[in-house]
Amino acid sequence: MRIVVVGGGYAGVLAANRLAKAVEAEITVVNPRPDFVERVRLHQQVAGTAVAAGPLGSMLRAGIATRVAAAHKVGDGTVTLDDGSTLDFDYALLAVGSTVEPMAGTVPIGSWEGAQRARAALAALPAGAVVAVVGGGATGVETAAEVAAARPDLRVRIVGSPVAATFTGRARRLVRDGLARVGVEVTDDEVVAVDGGDVALASGTGFAADLVLWAIVSGVPELAAASGLDVDADGRVLVDEFLRSTSDERVFAIGDCAGVPGTRFACQSATDQAGHAASALAAMIAGRGPKPYSVRYLARCVTLGRRAAVAQFTHLDDTPRDTALSGRTAAVLKELATRGAKFGARAGFGA
Repeated sequence: MRIVVVGGGYAGVLAANRLAKAVEAEITVVNPRPDFVERVRLHQQVAGTAVAAGPLGSMLRAGIATRVAAAHKVGDGTVTLDDGSTLDFDYALLAVGSTVEPMAGTVPIGSWEGAQRARAALAALPAGAVVAVVGGGATGVETAAEVAAARPDLRVRIVGSPVAATFTGRARRLVRDGLARVGVEVTDDEVVAVDGGDVALASGTGFAADLVLWAIVSGVPELAAASGLDVDADGRVLVDEFLRSTSDERVFAIGDCAGVPGTRFACQSATDQAGHAASALAAMIAGRGPKPYSVRYLARCVTLGRRAAVAQFTHLDDTPRDTALSGRTAAVLKELATRGAKFGARAGFGA
């Protein structure tokens, strides 16, 4: 039995480790870099407050092979790599995550390479420089707050339409108040162009910035579509109730690249689906009927520097509740969740 996992992030690592415990198989993880990147810590990587990557091998159980390469095509029981070599499989799991398509003149922070560029550029800025963060979602909020807290000598401005839109009611107010507390200027607008140091807004206004960080995650890799798998309008793999591709039952899709109705780009989604898909595949291999996947969310949470955060609890379908936590308590919970995601991936814990 040969199983290939394409992607070495939270979802791919968790699925590989869970399968290694459950089935007798040759398991190979394909990843474009030799490191495991904690994507939910990339804002800390940018600000210089943490290192968000470590050796991929240290995250995988003994016996799991790794291949440092990018997958070019998946189909007919074969994964074709960018160097022209191939890996045959009986089953494959696609866990390639999401992509960032930055506006010209900006530095993307949703990828490891972009975060490294941003970190170097930020470190080179003198006191009084202006940093603009484009994107009012969780990535933008966390990055703006982390940079402002780490570099109080800079002017930090976040631009979104609007900022903290994924939160509601009191929780949204807490997020915006937390940004103000660390000195972040909030602009509810949309960036339409960046030309040198000039940032143009949809409202017709603009401002000057020394560094513009792009904090919007907007799509998924073209691997699935290029492989001929059925995808939705956003390029995400269409899957059945067991997270198998609707066009190839040997292929599972998990995390951001899976077109599961009612889900969003989030570590919660990735780890939950990874655990379920691994269990479903193990059940199929053993001749048992797998259980259907169901969406389950608990909360939406953002950090606001190292000492504060806001967590808004949700219903299982991700609709927000009125209950929210903030301050140091929420920061501790977010840090525990972040550490738990890494521990769970290494241990193979999941749904």
